[in-house]
Amino acid sequence: MTILSCKKSTETTVTEEHNEDEKGTVELTPAQVKASQIVFGNFERKNLSEVITANGYTKLPPQNQADVSVFMAGIIKSIAVIEGQYVKKGQSLATFQSVEFNNLRLQKAKLMDELQQAKASMGYLSLDFLRQKELSDENVTAKKTFQKTSADFEAIKSKVENLVHQIQILEQTIALSSKGNGTTIAIIAPISGYITAVEVKIGSSVSPNTSLFSIVDNSKMHVDLLVYEKDLFKIKIGQDVRFVLTNQGNQEILGKIFSIGKAFQNETKSVAVHADINNSKAGLISGMYVSALIDIGKNDVNTLPIDAVIKAEGKEFIFIQEEHEEVGKGQAHKENHDEGVHFKRIEVKTGTTQLGFVQVTPLQDIVVGAKIVIKGSYYLQSSIANAEGGDEHAH
Repeated sequence: MTILSCKKSTETTVTEEHNEDEKGTVELTPAQVKASQIVFGNFERKNLSEVITANGYTKLPPQNQADVSVFMAGIIKSIAVIEGQYVKKGQSLATFQSVEFNNLRLQKAKLMDELQQAKASMGYLSLDFLRQKELSDENVTAKKTFQKTSADFEAIKSKVENLVHQIQILEQTIALSSKGNGTTIAIIAPISGYITAVEVKIGSSVSPNTSLFSIVDNSKMHVDLLVYEKDLFKIKIGQDVRFVLTNQGNQEILGKIFSIGKAFQNETKSVAVHADINNSKAGLISGMYVSALIDIGKNDVNTLPIDAVIKAEGKEFIFIQEEHEEVGKGQAHKENHDEGVHFKRIEVKTGTTQLGFVQVTPLQDIVVGAKIVIKGSYYLQSSIANAEGGDEHAH
């Protein structure tokens, strides 16, 4: 049960003046405070006026996203990962078998045979080339014969070089695909990150250029904000930005502008402004909607969360927790005061509201470091209203 400090004692008559002074106080038991989920805080200095509001989305650069595919057709034999799993660059995601892969090995063997034959022919032609050159120099044989031998030697030499190059390419392809002489080919993660999609099952037939896995690395997450033409001249690289994720309890994220677009986005007459995220990127995924404030000046004011301020009797108020010794002055039943938590209603004037915070100016002095109720003010106000209604009924 809520106990009002303005409640009349059976032994003491409370004057109208005293009642007016105390009508904005309320006492709750510790259990009531816990049950009503009251949260305490204090003023925060924020710039709410010299700002530009913008909306946008979290975004990843292309180099931090990967669609994994294969370069030849085959059949999936095993899968080593699931969606949401973190993988490192070079880690095996799955294996598959491919007839085309076996053909690569056969092709390599065939080219190796051709290379051996070409090298043998090149050795013979090399000797013949030297002999014909010597004879040509002595004018013993016609130069026409030497020219033919020289052309044959250059042709076989070029063929050997071409075969060596082809074999090197095949060896690299085979080495990237499979270790040793195994019959299965590993599908490797090209970047480190989290698996966001697995598009295959064991036994699936796969073909080149079809995405099998998707990987994202959220460590390089940034925010793209759309700024309209009228505000664009106020935006500069290095300006501070505050974001709020509307689907995460208005969690505030800090950032800084690192790039400004040079073209309008579609037909919106807005330009994309890119901002890094300074504090933790944990829990962020690409495509999240954000609201933002871009600081274009320095005009910090005292602010509180919007829920800290309540309206009553045509005025605006906040609640602070009172110290017990202050509450006990001039009140009956002092022995009970230590059992409860005392709150006092303070009239305030509000100003600019942005991103869940509002500028607040108290109309009376507040003790430095006072515990301000930033969540649960509506419950306290309801307690006052209900108790006052009860008193009136009692009259």
